[in-house]
Amino acid sequence: MQLHLLGTGCPAVDTSRYGPSALVRAGNGARVLVDCGSGVTQRLLAAGTPGSDIDLLLLTHLHSDHVMDLFQFIISSWHQGRSRGHQIVGPAGTQEFVGNLLEVWRPELEGRVRHERRPSVEGLDVEITEIGHGASMDIGDMSIDAFEVDHRPMAPAFGYSFKEDDEHLVLSGDTGPCDTLIEAAMDCDVLVHDVLLKHEMQPLEGVRSQETIDQVASYHATADQVGAIAARANVGCLILTHFVPPRFDESRLIEMIHHDYGGRILCGEDLLRVDVSDPASAAVHREDC
Repeated sequence: MQLHLLGTGCPAVDTSRYGPSALVRAGNGARVLVDCGSGVTQRLLAAGTPGSDIDLLLLTHLHSDHVMDLFQFIISSWHQGRSRGHQIVGPAGTQEFVGNLLEVWRPELEGRVRHERRPSVEGLDVEITEIGHGASMDIGDMSIDAFEVDHRPMAPAFGYSFKEDDEHLVLSGDTGPCDTLIEAAMDCDVLVHDVLLKHEMQPLEGVRSQETIDQVASYHATADQVGAIAARANVGCLILTHFVPPRFDESRLIEMIHHDYGGRILCGEDLLRVDVSDPASAAVHREDC
């Protein structure tokens, strides 16, 4: 099983960190996309897996930075020759959100279909499945389990656990410390966790107040909490992503997390590819499509 981080950023725009998204490739060739942050279609192409090849899209929650390029994903996949519908799984509210999104774009899309006369329109079909905590699904030999995390007031929000053979990968989604994540990630090979670097954030007139910083920090795991989470779950490797803010002192962050967690830590970056069975081989990897 392979993990390919596509976007490791946050709502704050940064040229080196695009919006949150990740690609999981199963050993049997199945391709699962997690979230559709800004720039996901460009990152997919750079990772060697265009949207037309995605078998399943999982949404962790419906915050804008995680779904911003969902329509772009659908339309670009069609332009890449997709001839089958999209399977989208997400929390309660996903059906309404996707339906509203497609309705906004319907006149433009119907015009494209009439004018461009592409070989198939099946690639524009969308099937939505809304799930709850404990939902399970299989794709080939890989099993996927959803677990609810604490990203209140955004609720429900999910993380996802992937298992194939003896490999175990967990993506936290956006969350503060919570027992459901610890349980899902216990003894996993790789935990991918969001991190908020509150120590890097200062009030900035006209942009953010101290109250803003405190409020944002209240529903993310901060740098001084992530290490304890990884230690409690006894994970083999911790990969950090969804950095808030996107520019920071990496060495200081690693030092803070090592205070609680003695295992391998990787600061994720866009297009970092990791073999779940061998995280030490991780490298930034682009592929020609």
